[in-house]
Amino acid sequence: MREAWIIDGVRTPRGKGKPSGALHGVHPQELLGGLLTALSERGLDAADVDDVVMGNGEHAGDHANDIARSAALTAGWPVTVPGLTINRFCGGAQQAVMTAATGVLSGWQDLVVAGGVESMSRHSYGQPLDANNPRLRERYPLVPQGISADLIATLEGFDRETVDAFAVRSQELAAQAIKEDRFARSIVPVRDADGTVLLETDEHARPGTTVESLSGLPASFARSGSKPRDDRGRSFDDMCRETYPEAAEIAHVHHAGNSSGVVDGAAAIVVASDEYARAHGLTPRARLVSAAVRGAEPVIMLTAPGPAAELCLRKAGMTVADIDLWEINEAFAAVPLKVIKDLAIDPDRVNVNGGAIALGHPIGATGAMLFQTVIDELERRDLSTGLVTMCTGGGMATATIVERI
Repeated sequence: MREAWIIDGVRTPRGKGKPSGALHGVHPQELLGGLLTALSERGLDAADVDDVVMGNGEHAGDHANDIARSAALTAGWPVTVPGLTINRFCGGAQQAVMTAATGVLSGWQDLVVAGGVESMSRHSYGQPLDANNPRLRERYPLVPQGISADLIATLEGFDRETVDAFAVRSQELAAQAIKEDRFARSIVPVRDADGTVLLETDEHARPGTTVESLSGLPASFARSGSKPRDDRGRSFDDMCRETYPEAAEIAHVHHAGNSSGVVDGAAAIVVASDEYARAHGLTPRARLVSAAVRGAEPVIMLTAPGPAAELCLRKAGMTVADIDLWEINEAFAAVPLKVIKDLAIDPDRVNVNGGAIALGHPIGATGAMLFQTVIDELERRDLSTGLVTMCTGGGMATATIVERI
């Protein structure tokens, strides 16, 4: 039976997603193309690549027109190498790796490079999910993700101190990981055209953050949640209460300090069949064990990671206890807190090097970054198995189990 192996993975540092960020001046095609070049320099034979599959959440402006193909051309790879760009919102890069594994496991492909890219500082933040479709909007009164996160916190009883404490944990663990160069194997510095290093380490983290310092930040979604939004005079909070009457008053507890950071970045992972790897003397780092996607109610939107992880475990014939390390994307603090609570996960196994609250979340690239983080850490700790899961827009989630080889 064929296996899908992860051979290598590279990523850019995460740059602050604003015009003053170190990566703002770099076109996203160049961010991703630079990683493909780096993989070639590490020994990947680009001529053998069956496809380049990349996630992206924008698909417009600088990210438009199949950026996976554009990046391969930017890297100077053979014109025979195609590219496919996919969109599962925040789960784009994870879905890209899962898609690569599907191609390999089916026998249709032997070598695929998968990942994603997002320059948040260049985002247009285009159309909402309903794309102004009144029928879908009436069926599901979709609210911004931050308000969905506040709805989760309300229903689960996560107060402001709880979500802030989780954010501080993320910052502390990320600071320690950066100090100990735990991300060094995966990070490729981003350089200007003349070779000048623009960024070589993640620049979003805020070491020294405390619960006290976060307590002074205003809730980001309280004002937008109470403002009338439709011709019936309903606010986003009203829409939440219509779907979840038990919520009563929405507790707006999320803010910039306990939500994922807005950053620029890209990531790429080499997925190969075991047959190809053996024939070409490639040393595998991990095996893709199982994968799953799940949908959930789209008003609350961010609750699918738990069910996706459970389905992924069932497919692998595994339980929560079989997973050594978890990467649960920190879109908002309430998201991993709910997964930890619902699946009774040991918190000490979750996001042990911090997460997107501290490091940032470059939408279409994050999933591939999480694979690299968990594999690096499994190797560092001499552990075996990791599970990556992410919430995405539209009330979905991706989940994948990897086993260290």
